[in-house]
Amino acid sequence: MDGANAVLQQIEQPLLENEPKPPKTPAQKAIRKSFKISAHLANLLPTGSVLTFQVLSPAFTHQGQCQTIISRTMTLGLLALCCFLSFILRFTDSFRDARGKVRYGLATSRGLWVIDGSVKMEPEEAEKYRLKFIDFFHAFMSVLVFVAVAMFDKNIVKCFCPTPSPETKELLVTLPIGIGIACSVLFVALPTKRHGIGFPLSRN
Repeated sequence: MDGANAVLQQIEQPLLENEPKPPKTPAQKAIRKSFKISAHLANLLPTGSVLTFQVLSPAFTHQGQCQTIISRTMTLGLLALCCFLSFILRFTDSFRDARGKVRYGLATSRGLWVIDGSVKMEPEEAEKYRLKFIDFFHAFMSVLVFVAVAMFDKNIVKCFCPTPSPETKELLVTLPIGIGIACSVLFVALPTKRHGIGFPLSRN
């Protein structure tokens, strides 16, 4: 009997696997699309600002409730901090020292200021890392991308707009998508050679 039951289970299993999945509702499709877009936008940001936001957002907003002015104020502070991180980390860069160890620094008008201070760069080499207009451009776009990511976060939306009107709902969907598409194109069209904190390391 046990052998017969095993055979029946083997026959039934492919039949169960081939059963068509129930179609997804429009709401489920919209949520899935929002998560995909949000994940794509997050890839354009420094990992530090993204992780800070994802970890602290549920706690600061109390899962989107924000019942007190303190909760809203702390959430605004979190958004401001993440915007600052998205902006300032665009001015960081990295290089490998003589031992092959990765060193990070902050780009200035005179060159690269090494953060830990234990390594000195030659003035000619540091000059290659000086601030450029493209750095400010990328920093501004990073802030816009973070704002788009925040607008996709359900806790942030519930906190500051618990009962949005149909027009507001449409804006919360279309505006982040528009920002994401525009910034993605600009990031590709006007790339940066920096490999700062929170971004992939340079091979050199």
